[in-house]
Amino acid sequence: MSISPIHIIGGGMAGTEAAWQLLQRDIPVILHEMRGIKTTNAHQTDGLAELVCSNSFRSDDTENNAVGLLHEEMRRLGSLMMEAAEVAKVPAGSALAVDRDVFSDYVQSKLLAHPLFTLERGEVDTIPPEDWGNVIIATGPLTSEKLAQAVLDITGVDELQFFDAIAPIVYKDTINFDKAWYQSRYDKGDGADYINCPMTKEQYYQFIEDITDGEKSDFKDWEQDIPFFEGCMPIEVMAGRGPETLAFGPMKPVGLTNPHSDEKPYAVVQLRQDNKLGTLYNMVGFQTKLKYGHQKDTFRKIPGLEKAEFARLGGLHRNTFINSPKLLDDQLRLRSMPRLRFAGQITGVEGYVESGAMGIMAGRFLAAEALGEEITPPPIVTAFGALINHITGGHIEGAGTAKTFQPMNVNFGIMPPLEEKKHEVDGRMVKIKRKDRKPLKSKRALEALEVWLHQTEKR
Repeated sequence: MSISPIHIIGGGMAGTEAAWQLLQRDIPVILHEMRGIKTTNAHQTDGLAELVCSNSFRSDDTENNAVGLLHEEMRRLGSLMMEAAEVAKVPAGSALAVDRDVFSDYVQSKLLAHPLFTLERGEVDTIPPEDWGNVIIATGPLTSEKLAQAVLDITGVDELQFFDAIAPIVYKDTINFDKAWYQSRYDKGDGADYINCPMTKEQYYQFIEDITDGEKSDFKDWEQDIPFFEGCMPIEVMAGRGPETLAFGPMKPVGLTNPHSDEKPYAVVQLRQDNKLGTLYNMVGFQTKLKYGHQKDTFRKIPGLEKAEFARLGGLHRNTFINSPKLLDDQLRLRSMPRLRFAGQITGVEGYVESGAMGIMAGRFLAAEALGEEITPPPIVTAFGALINHITGGHIEGAGTAKTFQPMNVNFGIMPPLEEKKHEVDGRMVKIKRKDRKPLKSKRALEALEVWLHQTEKR
């Protein structure tokens, strides 16, 4: 049976995952990527699946963390992203972090090597014509203005947008280890996957004063009145909520012991390995809109970073997403124009992993449709199913509105509660304790996913 090529717009996590799923069903793909012809405010290369905000895919704990569960679900569905991450991973405690260049190169090489894959460089600035047939729009947080406007023209819904923030990256050999030390909180992972820079109370309060009084980069006209997403908030915005906010957030000193001093740190700045060679370290949670000169002056006051050199300073980039609960059905199709599917952050999921997951789903849904097969979304008890349910209306009662819908990371809270009140331990039924809920939800999710996979393959 001859199948027309599927067009995918966007070569990020969602677009490349969708392409890979279609290719695995022998369906030809034409992937459109504007980088290489037109740049963005945040990307540095024209490589497919380039990581911008962080090199971390967050926790890889399958039992106790929802994103770790999503990692495992993606692996079971043949995720190219998880395959590449295994090749490109670097030490990060219990998290899954990768060398950015190795990761992007792997994804791009794998796709380009497939005989049914075509990469077309250039901006798609209008709604694709009908002769393209079914299309997946996976343009992500940096959707071009022309395409975003074209989508708005057919949806009639006001655009929602905010900013993801980029943390600074430091050259490791410029860090002073007479003051800094290696240690993971509570010695998780290998126990020494992070570099820690301690602060006294006086140093911490001086730091808060510096960042709150520091000169910020000017907002452009289209950046005004934008709500920041809670999971990627600039440090100066967090500090503005109260002087102790950072000390109880990314700079909390718990689970760490300073080998250079008997004095317990009042706050700690952590840096995480950012490349496979271990030469670059990312300042964890230090997204900022501060001007570059002020960033350097302020961050070099941090003990251990007095002579730090920065491979990249912090910044912000635009994130655009549609009002998915009102616009999309549970197969990620645009209700008003079902030949268009959306995937990734533009649908209102937040994070690389979630974006890739929605790419997998869009690819599988469209592959089934192209082959004349029936397919349903995964059960809501799975991480995949919970995300789809959330962005297509399950997060609130009713269809959702432009005023209330906000992006969401995967979490156990968007999955149904456990139905059982007891479970079996050592041959007897006992009440489920709070600490057991997440592992039991994960177990339930993976069992349900296996049943769904079996039924899908059978159909």
